[in-house]
Amino acid sequence: MSATATTVSDMPEALATPAQTRPAAALAPATVRTVIEPRSGWQLVDFAQLWRYRELLGFLAWRDVKIRYKQTVLGAMWAVLQPLLTMLVFTIFFGRFGGMSHNVEGAYSVFVFSALLPWQLFATAVTQAGQSLVTSNNLISKVYFPRLIIPFSSVGTGIVDFAVSLVVMFAMMAWYHVTFGPWLLLIPVFFLGTVLTALGVGTLLAALVIAYRDFRYVLTFLVQIWMFASPVAYPLSVVPEKYRLWYALNPMVGMICGFRSAFLGEGLPFGCLIVSSVTMFLSVFVGLLYFRRSERRFADII
Repeated sequence: MSATATTVSDMPEALATPAQTRPAAALAPATVRTVIEPRSGWQLVDFAQLWRYRELLGFLAWRDVKIRYKQTVLGAMWAVLQPLLTMLVFTIFFGRFGGMSHNVEGAYSVFVFSALLPWQLFATAVTQAGQSLVTSNNLISKVYFPRLIIPFSSVGTGIVDFAVSLVVMFAMMAWYHVTFGPWLLLIPVFFLGTVLTALGVGTLLAALVIAYRDFRYVLTFLVQIWMFASPVAYPLSVVPEKYRLWYALNPMVGMICGFRSAFLGEGLPFGCLIVSSVTMFLSVFVGLLYFRRSERRFADII
């Protein structure tokens, strides 16, 4: 049996020199191009896109928590000391010297702390969210992601503080013999309402701080004034009844009264809760839409 040798010249041209006869474009892998374009006008938030970036949201929230307590002596104890010291000041000056404790049933300190719990959550979330875009300017100008993630992640710090302070609240209730009733099941409802209110106000302020840097200095002052315009140190009963529904246009009025009713077993002011809930959803709607409309200019003006 004889073997025949086949040379390159005997083979077909397509098989002999494939690299030379085939065009280079056919050998190159297919390239997928993604074009990112801003939406136009006032449009709803793309929640599906936010869900796809949920891991980034969790990472940024955890980063803010670590930065808040990094290189601190007391660590998470600051989440307890701040409302406790505020409660002590209110108890002395509003409760004892101002006579506000006479308008409250039970211990005035528990009454105040039950309102400071949602208020500290709201104040911390709004303050952090309002300044979040300015402090993340390098991230915004270098990489694309849904910008709403930045103010949303800032709320995580307030939630951690709330969880720590909630344990202190239950301890105070046990110390002052406050009944643990079924009203406590409403706490998640008012917690969600407080978070939504903070998100609406925080995203609106975050967009305003980018466009008008004056709001960066107004933010702290606004939160302080808002606290005294909310029933933190005083009960809702001190507000004349004919003005209560107007007063409830402040969304934190309904949330604070709801928390207080859940902790202390007081009756729910349904009229104020309805008005505050409507205002809360309105603040979320306006805040998100204004943020969405301004989002396209963030990288240019930050």
